Amino acid sequence: MLTKSVNFYCYDSKEKYRLDHRCNKVIVNCQLFMNTLIQNAVELLRKLVSIQSFSGEEHQRSDYLTAYFSEKGISTERTGNNLVIRQPHHNAQKPTLMLNSHLDTVRPGAGYAFDPFSPPHSASHVYGLGSNDAGASLVTLLQTFLYFYKKPLPFNLLLALSAEEENSGPNGMQLLWKKLSGEVNMAIVGEPTGMKAAVAERGLLVIDGEAKGLSGHAARNEGINALYIALEDISTLRSVNFPKISPVMGEVKLTVTQINAGTQHNVVPDRCRFVADIRPTEMYTNSEIMAILQPKVKSELKARSLTNSSSATPAKHPLMQCAQQLGIETYTSPTTSDWMRITCPALKMGPGESARSHRPDEFVTVEELQQGIEGYIRFIKKLTT
Repeated sequence: MLTKSVNFYCYDSKEKYRLDHRCNKVIVNCQLFMNTLIQNAVELLRKLVSIQSFSGEEHQRSDYLTAYFSEKGISTERTGNNLVIRQPHHNAQKPTLMLNSHLDTVRPGAGYAFDPFSPPHSASHVYGLGSNDAGASLVTLLQTFLYFYKKPLPFNLLLALSAEEENSGPNGMQLLWKKLSGEVNMAIVGEPTGMKAAVAERGLLVIDGEAKGLSGHAARNEGINALYIALEDISTLRSVNFPKISPVMGEVKLTVTQINAGTQHNVVPDRCRFVADIRPTEMYTNSEIMAILQPKVKSELKARSLTNSSSATPAKHPLMQCAQQLGIETYTSPTTSDWMRITCPALKMGPGESARSHRPDEFVTVEELQQGIEGYIRFIKKLTT
């Protein structure tokens, strides 16, 4: 853009040389600033990896990041372990774009080849628990926010770092959104997507089923076998047809994943419990799915939560249009995130790869962090409301 301006407006060679020189200096300074953002992201992520932050135990990370912003003269608003940071020129007359990622991690698995909180140092990688999910998104969104902190935009920027995402806890985005819902108009949710844009995300409905029978001696063919009732109900659930098909996500998916019954070999079980994992689309609410399933079976069905709803970016929303204009690949995400807890239009996008999440020897590359910062900045510059 700068080079084109120089070529268009310069009419003599001396003036062209002077402006070319100025243009090159600006480009160099911009690149140096970008390099600083990338290096800051790398260093911050390495520090955050060393701070234990299991779901519900994010206070140390929240403390550290509060101090991190304070050193830069930036105030934070804290709700529990959630942090919110606003631009200094926040204008209530403008719409607000929320940049969100989460502070918490799962607990490390047993397969780590190194200490997940004190990983080996690498010039090209950042290793450790939560480095990919979602530390990479957190630090790159944070540096992107700092890049735009004092820059005027057609919308406000708000950085929200949430707790309890990994365990769908009540004190994370679910709590924070009660304060932000009247303010935020759209959001980018940072999760490892390879900087592709997830424009739809299946919800999650976990159902605990319990079949009740009557115990008796197996040899005398006594009692009512709860296991048989459960098996019939499971077969019924597998055959349920949800006629409304999402144009983006397809059909509702239902999978029975656990079953448990019986105390010993010669006793007819009077209780049989099973678990169904359901991935809804935007065509059904979780309550609607429960209302469809319960009348079809004898077992009692209980939802663990009805709040984990599916999400989809409206086709004509500026977020969707921006992704299309930039040629960003879009897809439907099979995994959930804090997107399901907010009610405004959003998309999910961040550096790293979902396949690395919750696995031993977790990592993200420095190149991916660079792609994250550059991709976020490019997206926000392009976005119009």
